[in-house]
Amino acid sequence: MKKIGFLSFGHYRDVPGARVRTAGEALRDHVELAVAAEEAGFDGAWVRVHHFDQSLAAPFPLLAAMAARTSRIDLGTGVIDLRYENPLYMAGEAAAADLISGGRLQLGIGRGSPETAVDGQAAYGYALANGETWSDDTRRRADRFRRAVAGEPMAHSEGAVRHGADADLPVRPQSPGLADRIWWGAATQATGIWAGDEGMNMVSSTLLLGDDGRPFHVQQADQVRAYRQAYAASGHTTGGMTAVTRSVFPIVDAADRRYFAREDEVSDGTGWLDNSVARSGPTIAGVPEVVAGRLAADEAVAEADYVLFALPSQLGVEYNAQLMRNLAAVATEMGWTRSRSPVA
Repeated sequence: MKKIGFLSFGHYRDVPGARVRTAGEALRDHVELAVAAEEAGFDGAWVRVHHFDQSLAAPFPLLAAMAARTSRIDLGTGVIDLRYENPLYMAGEAAAADLISGGRLQLGIGRGSPETAVDGQAAYGYALANGETWSDDTRRRADRFRRAVAGEPMAHSEGAVRHGADADLPVRPQSPGLADRIWWGAATQATGIWAGDEGMNMVSSTLLLGDDGRPFHVQQADQVRAYRQAYAASGHTTGGMTAVTRSVFPIVDAADRRYFAREDEVSDGTGWLDNSVARSGPTIAGVPEVVAGRLAADEAVAEADYVLFALPSQLGVEYNAQLMRNLAAVATEMGWTRSRSPVA
């Protein structure tokens, strides 16, 4: 058994030929994409969160709107950059969206990727303490967020203050079960192990830092296995799931050939990010049989519980709905689920 979903940046550009020109169009399209994903038999609709860019930056209104139009699929983030978040405010927003969804939120959080703005966090009113790194800061915020989501009291009533008692007021609303559906975005084996130690699920980054020269999927499979070992040893019961993302495009008609026939890649991508060598996986494009073969040979895909397919949302709802149907058919042929039939 393996779940499949989409992961989308939600890019929009007001340029000639663009199908998604404005933020409003991008948001409304993603509500329709969630509906199309459910109809195609997908298990999840996940969105990325980036600030100071023409992409998705305000996840909770969008997740709530997606929830209101669907009934079955997971609604996820991959990931919310905690450098921009107030943990308690976010806990209330997340719980509200989860309640609207009926408990379908899969909330990915983390340190986030490099952003367009070099002073974005300062513009939001956040700064590092002396000697602290953003990794330290986001782990501290993650702890406070998770405790708030789990219902731990965060503030004092007048009575508690009067009697010198501990905090007695939790953040409201509360959504039972959400604390078990928190995912940490991990770009290294060490952060994956930390996520396992902490009892979170793990969504592996689309690139890995500290590249050792082996193929991306082999290094990522090692990361997944190391996470699982750490989680098993942790004694926690609030995680254990893993997700990886792939750019995959089955070519079945003229539109697919026009967009992606030249996009197929054999080799990984490499570069330099956050003062470290980084490696990302190749784009896979070809006839369904070739795509299935490439996925079957991918060690990390084999290890993961959830495979998220990067969605070219800027191509519009109609094209992406067909793409998801093609991806669901590949998943069915690979035997990832008993049935990948569209919902009624």
